[in-house]
Amino acid sequence: MKEMHEPLKILYEDNHCIAVVKPHGILTQGDDTGDRSLFDEIKDFIKERDQKPGNVFLGLVQRLDRPVGGVVVFAKTSKGAARLSEQFRVRETEKKYIALVEGELKKKQGTVTQYLRKNHETNTVEALDHPTSEAQLAELSYQVIKLIKQNDPSTSSGRGKTFSLVAIEPKTGRSHQIRVAMSSLGTPIVGDKKYGSKVSRGGRIALCAVSLSFDQPVTHERITVQTEPDNEVFKI
Repeated sequence: MKEMHEPLKILYEDNHCIAVVKPHGILTQGDDTGDRSLFDEIKDFIKERDQKPGNVFLGLVQRLDRPVGGVVVFAKTSKGAARLSEQFRVRETEKKYIALVEGELKKKQGTVTQYLRKNHETNTVEALDHPTSEAQLAELSYQVIKLIKQNDPSTSSGRGKTFSLVAIEPKTGRSHQIRVAMSSLGTPIVGDKKYGSKVSRGGRIALCAVSLSFDQPVTHERITVQTEPDNEVFKI
């Protein structure tokens, strides 16, 4: 089993939930690879810190793809798990992402509406422009934050590649939906070779969940937790 090498970064915690930063390239929960997950890390951290003699309850209420980094919230009680899960189900949470993509988007801001069909054998998602029984509706909005021009002195013009830093707000929570949407616009996320990127980031992609807002499960206070994109993954 591979171990995590980055210290746990806690953004928010109370009796019912804990929000942390998931490093790029780390599993949210365990899979058949046997690699250590963020879920494992948090359970062990709470058990050791609070000196709990028995099993530690931890509820998984959301996921980020392994190559993606950013804010993730977990439940520490069954009540917290049920109420947070319901918020995600009925879209009462607010999620914001930052992505570094290859190229320049034709529109500086817009929305993407697609129907996504997952291939479980290849773990890829196909975008359709019409509904089918196997496809789920996926919606997001985006806005270009800035263009980044890369100079290349080896070319006669000196021009290199163009990248775009993009703010994204998904309205739905479909598997790979941001990755597929950016690729379908002709601007794949840096490092996302599965969806057309020509740049390698060693199993990580330049997509970060920078903000998550949710209601505290008992008090219903609106909580917003934030983080910054990883400079190493987002570098040009």
